[in-house]
Amino acid sequence: MSETVLDVKGMNCPLPVLRANKALRVMAPGERLRVLATDRAAVADFQAFCRETGHALLAFSDEGGVLSFVIRRRAEDKHAEAKPGNERRIEEKTPGPPPAGGKAGEA
Repeated sequence: MSETVLDVKGMNCPLPVLRANKALRVMAPGERLRVLATDRAAVADFQAFCRETGHALLAFSDEGGVLSFVIRRRAEDKHAEAKPGNERRIEEKTPGPPPAGGKAGEA
């Protein structure tokens, strides 16, 4: 299986994770993304990112100060737009009428 390489060397937090997220959104489920970064904070950032989003952090290495992360895109997008037959109903509460004798916000 091929992998996409994303070079974010020289970028600082939160840019490496934001760029990786953008790349992963257009990838097919199961595809791999290799991220090359130099920001030491990226180690904790990518661990948290994968834990929160459901993507798999398959590998991590540090070669001469260049961090390499291999991420497999999750099987299905939890935040995808609703598709026919897969709609979810969201009920919103509407505010009640303004208090009697005045406009909303007046005492």
